[in-house]
Amino acid sequence: MVDSDATPSARHTELLEAAYRYVLAHGLGEMSLRPLAAAIGTSPRVLLYLFGSKDGLIRALLARARAEELALLSAVHASGQAEDRLPQVAAVLWGWLADPSRRALLTLWLEGYVRSLVEPAGPWADFARETVEDWLEVLAAAQPARVRDSAEGRAARTRALAVLRGALIDLLATGDTDRVNAAVHREFGDRSGGCAGAGPAPAGAPGE
Repeated sequence: MVDSDATPSARHTELLEAAYRYVLAHGLGEMSLRPLAAAIGTSPRVLLYLFGSKDGLIRALLARARAEELALLSAVHASGQAEDRLPQVAAVLWGWLADPSRRALLTLWLEGYVRSLVEPAGPWADFARETVEDWLEVLAAAQPARVRDSAEGRAARTRALAVLRGALIDLLATGDTDRVNAAVHREFGDRSGGCAGAGPAPAGAPGE
């Protein structure tokens, strides 16, 4: 088993990035080491050596997806000027989520989210819970300090997250961008400089 605390080697990082690109295109749930290895120019034996097991590789890929999510959330912390920035931050987040270029990433995120619920003992464990906590944290930071820890504040950010998550699932399932954008704009207002078609990610965010 590899030492998860050790600094990854260049080869480890290279193959993780290649495997990440592969699962963005092909999905993660039915991933098999042999076709994955052939596609990225290595062997199952090397992948097992570097990641310890197939489950270890899945955990590394989920961590890679979460790292992208966290980079976005970190960038969004600085967005907006109003004292209560929750609607504005939610709109900025939706602009990022609705960008067609991120469909593969968000499909992978949703797959990991669902798998962590139906296979809680597997390599997906805690992915959904951690994702909820990550998003609630950035939404909480957008609220005024006086309401952040109140029942009202918790309910407001939970509602915002529920709208974003539900709209994302709808968009991934139907591709009906105009209808879903209209619903999100009705909830938060069009505060992100135009969510429809989604412009570039906030500064510092890479291209759930």
